Amino acid sequence: MKNARAILMLFIALVAGVAAVVSASRWLVQQSSSSLKQVVVATSDLNLGQPLTNAQLSLVSWPAGSVPPGAFEDLKSLEGRVVRTSVQRGEPILDAKLAPLGTKGGLSAVIGQGRRAITVRVNDVVGVAGFALPGNHVDVIVNTNETEAKGAGNGSISKIVLEKILVLAVAQQVSRDDTQPKVVNAVTLEVTPEQAEKLDVARSVGTLSLVLRNQVDVAAVSTGGATKITLLGTPPTEQPVKVITVNAPHAPARPRPLAAAPARPGHCIGVLAGIQGSLECF
Repeated sequence: MKNARAILMLFIALVAGVAAVVSASRWLVQQSSSSLKQVVVATSDLNLGQPLTNAQLSLVSWPAGSVPPGAFEDLKSLEGRVVRTSVQRGEPILDAKLAPLGTKGGLSAVIGQGRRAITVRVNDVVGVAGFALPGNHVDVIVNTNETEAKGAGNGSISKIVLEKILVLAVAQQVSRDDTQPKVVNAVTLEVTPEQAEKLDVARSVGTLSLVLRNQVDVAAVSTGGATKITLLGTPPTEQPVKVITVNAPHAPARPRPLAAAPARPGHCIGVLAGIQGSLECF
């Protein structure tokens, strides 16, 4: 009798334990499913300006409390969108990293709103030995001849005409992940329409040089430009003034009027002898 009761109690405890395990597992599943969301991530590395396809994307479970702002939960909404920054494998696709709807792939997708892209010719010196890479910021210097005051002559001057200009591409490369220097013959810069006009004039009147600047340095510096005079610290040499003497033509001499002879004191009479006349005074 005692054994039967013990067996019954053991069976009841076993059934209660199984029920508790099932209930706990169901509760955990419900809690985990409510705390996770489906987020679209990249299945491969994506380059700047590359259009998206479903083969490059997948859905993964992501903790609901840590989903980044702008993440997507639908693959179809990303079909044909263009990334404007590089995206690594497994990284969520965010709206801030995409070009506006309707944008086609290529360099035009990464140009900012109200900006333009202009390409300038460079060499290993002008291009900062190949260290001016996509994503860097540069200043543009022009060297030209400046007409000195009062037309005294021409002097060479170097002047910073544009500051903090974003490098969009070097040659045909737009990727910003590669940090190896590349010596190319063309660099594409992102500028405003006004800056594009200034840059076009600058390269037509002189030679250009790019100056690499710190990524976090946003301070603008106003300079007067460097000339031979400011470089050497010597005053300009004064040109001797030539005095030109102009000989005026001689005016014809005018005959001086003869002064009248002073009247002699005394009495005078006129004497007429034939056709000859004279005055006799005494």
